[in-house]
Amino acid sequence: MEEKNGTVCVTGGTGYVASWLIMRLLQRGYTVRATVRSNPENKRDLSYITNLPGAAERLKIYNAELNKPESFKEAIEGCVGVFHVAHPMKTEGKEAEELATKTAVEGLLGILNASLNSKSVKKVVYTSTLATIMYNDKGLSVTDESTWSDIDICRRNTQSSSISSSYLVSKTVTEKTALDFATKNELDLVTVVLPLVVGPFICPYIPSSISFTLAIVFGKQEMYKNVNNFYMVHIDDAVDAHIFLFENPNAKGRYICSSIQMTTYATVQFLSAKYHEYQASTISSDDFKETEDCMISKLSSMKLLDLGFKYRFGMEEMFDGAIQCCKDRGFLRHINHVSNNTKEDNIV
Repeated sequence: MEEKNGTVCVTGGTGYVASWLIMRLLQRGYTVRATVRSNPENKRDLSYITNLPGAAERLKIYNAELNKPESFKEAIEGCVGVFHVAHPMKTEGKEAEELATKTAVEGLLGILNASLNSKSVKKVVYTSTLATIMYNDKGLSVTDESTWSDIDICRRNTQSSSISSSYLVSKTVTEKTALDFATKNELDLVTVVLPLVVGPFICPYIPSSISFTLAIVFGKQEMYKNVNNFYMVHIDDAVDAHIFLFENPNAKGRYICSSIQMTTYATVQFLSAKYHEYQASTISSDDFKETEDCMISKLSSMKLLDLGFKYRFGMEEMFDGAIQCCKDRGFLRHINHVSNNTKEDNIV
């Protein structure tokens, strides 16, 4: 397919969402410049993105680091759009809050200034997370784009072992900084607020969101401790929302992109019933009793839907795609199977 939509930059190109975004952008006829962290020893295998259809003609890799904000200038110069997906730490990261936030914000500002100064960038799409919304004292009220996480509550977040307070704070501060910069400098920018992203993947590792949602399949159900609710979206819907908002001239501000809301109890029931051949069948859903404390907060994606976006995938497609990719890559080969009520070790 020949180029028809211009050149865009995708930061953090080796990540789960970013690599899938690159694939879909190439399919839609864009030329893509993907930034990755420098790798002096050239040991990183990037073939899963460089071998994508159309990549030979329309994908170029650039080295850039969030702690070196000026390093993004070359990749952004001449682009019509920027998808800023990169973040300096994983959700479970133990980096100090001050360092994580400083790196994320300075990297963001380098990208936004390069976009502004390029004179060619028409819109920036920033990938955010529900971490910027869900940590507050609003309880079970309907949560929409007007809601922000409270920084003090984020810092006190010691109950959940799955997400570090540094991640919560850095993502919240960074998204606010992006929106404030855009307003002050009249830069067209939207943020996509994502929940857990689930589905197939092209990266050679298990994405953290899939590792978490499939914890019960991997026999690591302790990861669900202190987690009452799941908010999820299929990877294709998440990426389509990014491109939809980039291409829609009426898109402004924040957009929540979350299609599935379930309690942990209901999610465990679903996984145990559908994937009973794995260790999920050995876990009793009684361990995840539905209580009043588990009542799910209503998360509204109406702003995105009112703009004309439509979700295309449900729970089965999310988990079938994720499970199949894990099987194809051998990540499930050490999981115990249950066949005819008899446990045995098999290679999947």
